[in-house]
Amino acid sequence: MRKYLPRGIVFLYLLVILLGPLVMMIYRTFEDLGAAWGAITEHNTLLAFKLTLIVAAISVPVNTVFGIVFALLIVRGNVPGKGLLNAFVDLPLALSPVVVGLSIVMLYGTDGWFHWLPDHGVQVLFSWPAIVIATLFVSLPFVAREVVPTLREIGDEQEQAAHTLGASGWQTFWRVTLPSIRWAVIYGVVLTTARCLGEFGAVAIVSGNIDGKTQTATLRVEDAYQFAYGNYAPAYGISLVLAVMAIIVLFTMMLVKPREEAT
Repeated sequence: MRKYLPRGIVFLYLLVILLGPLVMMIYRTFEDLGAAWGAITEHNTLLAFKLTLIVAAISVPVNTVFGIVFALLIVRGNVPGKGLLNAFVDLPLALSPVVVGLSIVMLYGTDGWFHWLPDHGVQVLFSWPAIVIATLFVSLPFVAREVVPTLREIGDEQEQAAHTLGASGWQTFWRVTLPSIRWAVIYGVVLTTARCLGEFGAVAIVSGNIDGKTQTATLRVEDAYQFAYGNYAPAYGISLVLAVMAIIVLFTMMLVKPREEAT
């Protein structure tokens, strides 16, 4: 009995915290499937999903490259202040997204450091560049935080051997380092993608939430909920699509990994 009690507690906790909200979301969506489907296929909702995917398509590769470079700099590099830099990258995890959004407004607003950008035809606030900047900030640490411990664990013996055999730095990275950290990178990409798809707080402040222009899917969910008038199926339906996107990314990773391990 003692053997199975901890497992049962963990399973019950996951059931309540993770599966419970997902099951409720599905149930509420199918309570009025017509209204939910109408909200999902509405033109402005499709534009919101499109903007969300575009922002994720920009943010995920940028933060993936940053995370790998940062990890190599921290673990393999010999630069002063690495401890401070290593702590500084966790700042997005400590700050509230609302604070991040407000900071971006202060930077690019009429009294900010970059107030001159609109005068030169560069609109940042209340447009997609501000959404990208906010999403980049909040999703910055995930790849780096997955790759840093992996690099420390594998050591640099294979890389030194490659250098001894005459491989260049670029060849060593592609043929030795990257294959060794690929799953850490993939896990980081999954977390980054989920964060980009679900970001709300910072985006809500910097986007302006303009229908069909600067409204992301999460902001669309809020509008559907605020103006539900007792029928929350549209909000739950849009939320379910976002959840399915994240689940597809997760299951794709789970399907690919066993095949690669078998190969």
